[in-house]
Amino acid sequence: MTAIKHALQRDIFTPNDERLLSIVNVCKAGKKKKNCFLCATVTTERPVQVKMVKVKKSDKGDFYKRQIAWLLRDLAVVDAKDAIKENPEFDLHFEKIYKWVASSTAEKNAFISCIWKLNQRYLRKKIDFVNVSSQLLEESVPSGENQSVTGGDEEVVDVYQELNAREEQDIEIMMEGCECAISNAEAFAERLSRELQVLDGANIQSIMASEKQVNILMKLLDEALKEVDQIELKLSSYEEMLQSVKEQMDQISESNHLIHLSNTNNVKLLSEIEFLVNHMDLAKGHIKALQEGDLASSRGIEACTNAADALLQCMNVALRPGHDMLLAVKQQQQRFSDLREQFARRLASHLNNVFVQQGHDQSSTLAQHSVELALPNHHPFHRDLLRYAKLMEWLKSTDYGKYEGLTKNYMDYLSRLYEREIKDFFEVAKIKMTGTTKESKKFGLHGSSGKLTGSTSSLNKLSVQSSGNRRSQSSSLLDMGNMSASDLDVADRTKFDKTEAEDLDGGPFSRQHNAGVPLPVSSEKDMIRQMMIKIFRCIEPELNNLIALGDKIDSFNSLYMLVKMSHHVWTAQNVDPASFLSTTLGNVLVTVKRNFDKCISNQIRQMEEVKISKKSKVGILPFVAEFEEFAGLAESIFKNAERRGDLDKAYTKLIRGVFVNVEKVANESQKTPRDVVMMENFHHIFATLSRLKISCLEAEKKEAKQKYTDHLQSYVIYSLGQPLEKLNHFFEGVEARVAQGIREEEVSYQLAFNKQELRKVIKEYPGKEVKKGLDNLYKKVDKHLCEEENLLQVVWHSMQDEFIRQYKHFEGLIARCYPGSGVTMEFTIQDILDYCSSIAQSH
Repeated sequence: MTAIKHALQRDIFTPNDERLLSIVNVCKAGKKKKNCFLCATVTTERPVQVKMVKVKKSDKGDFYKRQIAWLLRDLAVVDAKDAIKENPEFDLHFEKIYKWVASSTAEKNAFISCIWKLNQRYLRKKIDFVNVSSQLLEESVPSGENQSVTGGDEEVVDVYQELNAREEQDIEIMMEGCECAISNAEAFAERLSRELQVLDGANIQSIMASEKQVNILMKLLDEALKEVDQIELKLSSYEEMLQSVKEQMDQISESNHLIHLSNTNNVKLLSEIEFLVNHMDLAKGHIKALQEGDLASSRGIEACTNAADALLQCMNVALRPGHDMLLAVKQQQQRFSDLREQFARRLASHLNNVFVQQGHDQSSTLAQHSVELALPNHHPFHRDLLRYAKLMEWLKSTDYGKYEGLTKNYMDYLSRLYEREIKDFFEVAKIKMTGTTKESKKFGLHGSSGKLTGSTSSLNKLSVQSSGNRRSQSSSLLDMGNMSASDLDVADRTKFDKTEAEDLDGGPFSRQHNAGVPLPVSSEKDMIRQMMIKIFRCIEPELNNLIALGDKIDSFNSLYMLVKMSHHVWTAQNVDPASFLSTTLGNVLVTVKRNFDKCISNQIRQMEEVKISKKSKVGILPFVAEFEEFAGLAESIFKNAERRGDLDKAYTKLIRGVFVNVEKVANESQKTPRDVVMMENFHHIFATLSRLKISCLEAEKKEAKQKYTDHLQSYVIYSLGQPLEKLNHFFEGVEARVAQGIREEEVSYQLAFNKQELRKVIKEYPGKEVKKGLDNLYKKVDKHLCEEENLLQVVWHSMQDEFIRQYKHFEGLIARCYPGSGVTMEFTIQDILDYCSSIAQSH
C-alpha cells in the first residue's frame, strides 16, 4: 500500500499541488468487484482545501487516473455500519449516498480517523460520524497527530490562554515604566522578581498587624453564641406550650376523618344495596308467569318470554367483588335457580306434547290418488312453533341438556310425519308418471294426465320451464330400457317432464325446515344441516327410486332429469353450496348423470347390434332415425340449460357411432348397394344436422355432406355404367390408337375404325333402344332407393347429366377423328332430355 501511496502522490497529486494524507482500497457494495482507491488530500497553497478523490486504474492497467473528487465540506455523514464488530463496509453521504466495501477493516478505520482529524482541524461544519468506535474519535487533535495528519510539514499550533483586556493593560503600563522591558528581557524579569519579593514581605507584615482585630472578632463571636443559647431556651418553652394544642388538634382531625369515612361508607353501602335491588329483584308478575303462565295462548307465551328474559338478566348480572358472599344474594340466586329449573321442566314438557301431537297428525295425509301433486301444507304447525322461538333460545342458553332433548324429540316425531308424507308424495308421483296403480306390472304412459300443480313455495323459482311441444316422430324407436320406445311419443315424454318438474317444485325441497326453531344461520348451519338430514332421511332414496322408474319407463327421460336436476343444484349452490338441499340434490344429480351416460352408451351399443334384413332394401337405418329423434328432443330440452356441455359430449360420441355403424351396415348389405346405403343415410344425417343447427357438430355436418356427395356420384357412375356398350367399346379402341401415336384425323383409315364400322355401331342404338335402356335403368334405381328419403329424382337427374356427358364425349371424338364424314348419332341431347323427363313422369 505504501508503494501505491507514493505512486499516487507522484503521478496524480503532486502535479496538482496536493498532498495525499490517507488512502483506502475499496469497491462498490452489491456490484461486481471493481477496485478503486479513495484518497484524502489537502492543497499545499492557502487557503487550504480538503478533498476526497476517487482514483482508478486505467483499463490497460499501466497507470492510475483521477476519476471524481468531492470537497470534504460537502460530506454530511460517515456511516461505519458497526461500532463493535469488524465490518469493512461504510457509507459516505454527499449529495447522494455512496456505499463502499474496504479491502480490510483496518484500512477503513485508518481512513475514517483521518477524515475525523481533518474535520476537527479545517472545517467549522462538523461531520456526523455514525456507528464509529469511540477510540477513533478524540476530543482534540494532539500536536503529534497534527503532524502525522499533515505529513510533518505543517506548523504546529500551540495551545495558550488568551489575556483579557485588563491584564493586557497592566502589562503595557508595567512595560512602559521599565525602559529595558523590550531591549533586555533578563533585566526586566529580574526587576519583576525583586518587586514580587517586596510585595510578599508587605503582605506578611499586614497579616501580623491585624492580630488585634482578630482577637476582637473572636470575642464578639463568643458573645453571639451566648445569645443564641438563650434564644434556644425560649423556643423550647414555647414548644412545650404548643404541644398540648397540637394533641387537641390531632384529636379533632381524627374525629373529622372518622366522620368523613363513615359518610363515605354509608354512600357506598347505599350504592351497593341499590345495585343489588335494581339488578336482582324479579317482579311478582314475572314470577307468576314463570310458575303458572299459559304456554298454549299467545298472550301467555309472550308473558312467559318476557319473564324468562327478566330471569335470565337477573341470573347473569355481573356481581361486584364480595357480593357472592352475602347471604341475601345467595338466597336470591338459589330462588332464581329454582324458578329456572321449574320453568324449564314445564316448557320442555309442553313442547314435547306439541311435537307428539304434530308428529301423529293424520289430517294432512296425502291422498293416494290426488290430482294435486303437492305435500300437505304445514304452515299452521310452523306458526305454532315459531311462537316458542325466543323461549327455545332461552332454554338453549340456560339448560342445554333439556334443549338437546327437545331437539331430538322434535326430529324423531317430525321425521315420522315427513317420512309418511314423502312416501305418499312419491307414490302419487310414480302413479302420475306411469299412469297405472301401484300393483300394475306394466309401465304404460297412458294414465290420467290431469293438471298437476305443485304447492306455492320458495323454490318455485327453481323449476325448469317445460320445453314446449315436441316434434312428433313417424319412425319407430329402438328399445330404450325395458319397454318398447314405439309405445312412447312426445306427449308422453312431456307428461313425464311436467310430473318431474312438479315433483321437484312441489316436494319437500320447496320448504325451508329449521326444526320449528329459527336458529342463526351464520352460526348454526351445521346443526340445521344435521337436523334436516335426520328429518328428511327418506328424501334421497325416494327420489332415486323415482329417477330409476323414469329411466325404466324410457331412458330418454334422463335428458329431462339431467336438465332439471342440474338447474335445481345450480340454484341451490348459489344460495349455499353446503346446504342440505344442495348436498342432497347434488347426490341425486350424480345418479341422473350416470343414467344419462348409460342412455348414450346403450344407444351406441344398439347401433353396433343392429341387424338388417337380407330380403328387403335397407333404407334409413333405425339408429339414424333414432339419432334424429334424440337430437330433436335434446335440443328442445337443453335449450339454455346449464349442462349443455354434457349434451355436446354425448353428441360427439353418438355421431361417431352413427358414422361408423352406417359404414359397417353398408359393407354388410347384400340386397341394397353399398353406395345407396351410404348416400341415403348420410343425406338424412346431413339434413338433420342442417335443420337442428348444432354448433358442436359443424365438422360432422360437413363430413356427412361430403360422404353423401361422394357416394351419390359413385352410385350414379356405377349404375349408369355404359348404356351404349358397343359404341363405348368402339371409341375406347379409337382412344387407344390415338394414345399409341396415331393422329386423330388418321384414325378413320384404320380398317377396324373406319367410317363404315362407325356407322354400323351407331345404327345399333336408335332412339327407341336408348329410351328403353334408360327406362330399365330408372326401374333398377327405383328398386334400390327407399321412399322415405325421396332421393330418386336427385339420382335420376345426376344419371341424366352423366349420360349427356358421355354423349358429348362421343360427339367430340366423331368431330375430331371423322371430320367431314357427316356421321352423327341416331339421337340428340334434346332427345335424351325428353326420354328422361318422359320416364320420370310415367313412373
